[in-house]
Amino acid sequence: MDTSHLAEHAGAAGSFFASIFVVATLSMRTMIPLRVFAILTNIVLITTAIPIHNYPTLVLHTVLLPLNVYRLHQMLQLVRNVKKSVNSDLSMEWLKPFMTERRCKAGEVLFYKDEKAESMYYIVSGRYRLVESGIELPVGAIVGEFGMLSPSNVRTQTLECTADGLILSVSYDQVEQLYVQNPAFGFYFLRLVSARLFENIGRLEERLALETVKAPAAAPSPA
Repeated sequence: MDTSHLAEHAGAAGSFFASIFVVATLSMRTMIPLRVFAILTNIVLITTAIPIHNYPTLVLHTVLLPLNVYRLHQMLQLVRNVKKSVNSDLSMEWLKPFMTERRCKAGEVLFYKDEKAESMYYIVSGRYRLVESGIELPVGAIVGEFGMLSPSNVRTQTLECTADGLILSVSYDQVEQLYVQNPAFGFYFLRLVSARLFENIGRLEERLALETVKAPAAAPSPA
């Protein structure tokens, strides 16, 4: 059998296996296995395109292969970062690549209590205050994440900028897309938000206990 027949059979076999991978890719609901099968499809089609000199297919999948590898790496890195945050400092810096910048001026209100919640914010610089509770938010804080989990999706407090600064915002829709693409991300994200909720509850309990101690001391003694 000459080399032309070998190339022809190789091309046919490659097309067959590539078709299987394409069908498998279409059945995937989450991003990581989808990217894995896409990478396998790229490799098979590149390998079979070389002996039959199918240059359009070769060029196309040579370009798509590094793109799929990068996207797979990005999603795996995202899950690692969220998992690390859950097990360490509860930071949400891993969300930065998916957020957009917004500059704020002193006196500007970012959102009002009881309005519909559609995004969360990461504080980069400046000063911000939750009006109803009087809580000052430090640089590095995330605010607005609980609106995504509440049944009514409304803000529970008003957020005001008290000194010029910069924040990053991400929509709930984008976070939901990341969850759909990778359930592992969603699992760790829920754990992270829950941990932050309990942390906030602990802080409020400490403040309440402190105020309770101060109250008797401030009360006037009977004459």
